[in-house]
Amino acid sequence: MPCLSVRALSLWGGNRKFLRIPCISSIVKSAKHTRHHVHITAESVTAPLGCIHAAFIFVMTMYTQLYHRMKIILRNKTSIESWIEEKAKDRIQYYQLDEVFVFPYDMGSRWRNFKQVFTWSGVPEGDGLEWPVREGCHQYSLTIEQLKQKADKRVRSVRYKVIEDYSGACCPLNKGIKTFFTSPCTEEPRIQLQKGEFILATRGLRYWLYGDKILDDSFIEGVSRIRGWFPRKCVEKCPCDAETDQAPEGEKKNR
Repeated sequence: MPCLSVRALSLWGGNRKFLRIPCISSIVKSAKHTRHHVHITAESVTAPLGCIHAAFIFVMTMYTQLYHRMKIILRNKTSIESWIEEKAKDRIQYYQLDEVFVFPYDMGSRWRNFKQVFTWSGVPEGDGLEWPVREGCHQYSLTIEQLKQKADKRVRSVRYKVIEDYSGACCPLNKGIKTFFTSPCTEEPRIQLQKGEFILATRGLRYWLYGDKILDDSFIEGVSRIRGWFPRKCVEKCPCDAETDQAPEGEKKNR
């Protein structure tokens, strides 16, 4: 497009002068050039920031994954086994028992645990059924502790009767604001409740309980257990369990 040049006549002190108005196409080109510089500058600033952000996420992810897996190898203990060990210590402290639980597969040092997994043959020690155990332990030490915990769980279970229906929502709006905001942060399920049902609670929080629904013959065959979290305000403790909630004979509770 040809450049359009405009001359204006100006009278100043009786003298005739011509004023040249800048070309329209030059103004447009200058504006485009300015916007181009703005984009380049913005990219120069945001690109390094984006790279730093991505690098941070990558490093933290790799650290978390490697640390979690190396921790299992160095301790020779899975997450579930760590949970069993923690409950064993709680059980001993709760009843003030004169016993010490020793995790059987921890060889006593991280180096010995590491050598069990990374061997020269490339095959970890053990045949999948039996594994090297710590001195003083045997292959069924962990199983015996689990059986003790299950027995203790049955003793400490409390029966509740459902007095309010519950839909099984993760954060129910109709069970109180405290129940809504204190919903357990866990992947464990919630269970639906209907008035008149019975629940055997095994653990709980201030506003939530976890337990098994006591089933009857009306349930579908093949459904063995229905368990999960439910709001505490939906149930009330059965009077008969208040008297039976006692420690086993010969054991003392630490309250």
